[in-house]
Amino acid sequence: MSKDNFKSGFISIVGRPNVGKSTLLNNLLNDKVVITSPKPQTTRNAIRCIYTDEDMQIVFLDTPGYTKPKNKLGDYMNQSISGSLVDVEGIIYLVEPEEELGKTDKEIINILKNYEVPIIAVINKIDTIEKEKLLSVIKKLDEYNLFKDIIPISALKGEGTDILLKEIKSILPKGPKFFPEDMIIDQSERFIVAEIIREKILQLTNQEIPHGTAVEVTAMKEIPGKNTIEIDATIFCERKSHKRILIGKKGTMLKRIGILARKDIEFFLKQRVFLNLWVKVRENWRDKPFDLGDLGYKI
Repeated sequence: MSKDNFKSGFISIVGRPNVGKSTLLNNLLNDKVVITSPKPQTTRNAIRCIYTDEDMQIVFLDTPGYTKPKNKLGDYMNQSISGSLVDVEGIIYLVEPEEELGKTDKEIINILKNYEVPIIAVINKIDTIEKEKLLSVIKKLDEYNLFKDIIPISALKGEGTDILLKEIKSILPKGPKFFPEDMIIDQSERFIVAEIIREKILQLTNQEIPHGTAVEVTAMKEIPGKNTIEIDATIFCERKSHKRILIGKKGTMLKRIGILARKDIEFFLKQRVFLNLWVKVRENWRDKPFDLGDLGYKI
């Protein structure tokens, strides 16, 4: 396609926690750029992910799952969602295939009614529902008279994502590339490394511990002549009991976190990694504006 017909624009992805926003982006970009977990509220920041082909460039804004905030971190996450809905060409509302929408989904729909850009309802996880029930879900969403289109997909299996891309293309204006075509995320290496480590904490620990943790990468330095980068990172938790669990008996849990994280970090950086992890307690950091700001959550 000629430069005159090239399309580009910003598309925000919203939905309640754990509907598969990050899984969808990783599938569309054919790479792992945002962390995933079966636990809700995995994503905390609005992250820009960039899809580019010969016809268009889509800048996706991956937002935290919308939920009623329980602390100042929750306030930050919802502010992040609101900010991502401004000055975009369209919105993807991602929802699970449930015949009756819950309270949170109804709240999201009420918020979306305030925006005049095209909104595409995307029903994820269609591989988990019978066809007749799926038709019922589509009908329920259609009754809102809010959505430009309703597209069933399986983000995990990649089903329907080609249809979604075509629909997004139809709402994009003609425009230039905002980012280089080989760029797929607008975050720093340190941010992504910290997110990879946090993902492993989510995978290996249970209950309240994952949501009470944050990761700060304090140093990344090349080891001369060895194609190796040494990384220092600190895991912050809210309680001494959480610190004991994160470290584990004789350091076994921290070692497991480090092994899994190092493997993915090496894949991301394309070089060997020497990873140093520490665990420190910051009591109630999720409710302290200074601590939130210090850890990268600006309110």
